[in-house]
Amino acid sequence: MKRSRRKFMLGAVATAVAAHGPTSSAAEMTFKFGNSLPAGHPVNQGLAKASERIAALTNGIVKIRIFPNNQLGSDTDMLSQVRSGALEMLSTSGISLAAFVPVAAIGATGFAFSGYERIWPAMDGALGAYVRDEIAKVGVTPMRRMWDNGIKHITTRGRPVHEPKDLEGLKLRVVVSPITTSLFQSLGAAPLAINFGEVYSALQTGIADGQDNPLATIEISKFYEVQKYLAITAHNWDGFWLIANRRFWDRLPSDVRAIVGDELDKSALEQRQALQSIAVSLEATLSDRGMIVTRPERAAFENKLRHSDYYSGWRDRFGATAWRILESAAGVDL
Repeated sequence: MKRSRRKFMLGAVATAVAAHGPTSSAAEMTFKFGNSLPAGHPVNQGLAKASERIAALTNGIVKIRIFPNNQLGSDTDMLSQVRSGALEMLSTSGISLAAFVPVAAIGATGFAFSGYERIWPAMDGALGAYVRDEIAKVGVTPMRRMWDNGIKHITTRGRPVHEPKDLEGLKLRVVVSPITTSLFQSLGAAPLAINFGEVYSALQTGIADGQDNPLATIEISKFYEVQKYLAITAHNWDGFWLIANRRFWDRLPSDVRAIVGDELDKSALEQRQALQSIAVSLEATLSDRGMIVTRPERAAFENKLRHSDYYSGWRDRFGATAWRILESAAGVDL
């Protein structure tokens, strides 16, 4: 074991000097990991734990500096940085990654998944493998396992949501994404694409009537302060891909890659469980904070989408092969 660790240390040091130039210590290799999430989000908590384990397993040689909360720019900015090599690693949602890899957004198809019992077998299985292969074509390397962003629900200020007609004309802030925008357009809402850092003020000033996000994001971002109603719609899901610049990743010694990849994947499983556990209690927490909770019938929203061109349009954009894999994994005909 000591001989193996010594070999690892020598390889890592050589790579650190060759790939990154002089560092503060010749026995250290430090790289940046960016994302758009608040520092307290379960993803950043999981990344912090993974980085601690990686440092311990490499005797302090490999150190990861986490830059949360868009410190390095927007998701689009950081995606460009990872592709160019200015940033080594990034966690970004499939919806955001779709700007470069359109099929990365397929997991966010409206009302496709009934719950996590379908989501994780899909993303750890054939659907995730298909998307990873597509991601690899744009010069980055995705890790094996996705992290959880959460199942999304709707909050509003002026009126509760019980059925699709309650969305008609509603100025709903959504992530800057065609698949989310088209989902709510098909349901009759007036979606507004607003960057995440501006959402609270948009809700506070009435620029937007409501928004959609997972329960953890609603709580962490304190949207309950400016929203009265919470509709448990579970209308779509999104997760985070962890991606690395291809040249940076390939330059790492194989034992370094194995440790970093394995520990990030281990933390992905832990983060998934943590977020699901949090979500179980968050509905009650948000209710205690004054939000009025409704539970709309899913079937009414699905029927409205099926009578629009939402599913047929995205089937054409993602391609027949990807769509067949999605339907098989989700257990539905969309």
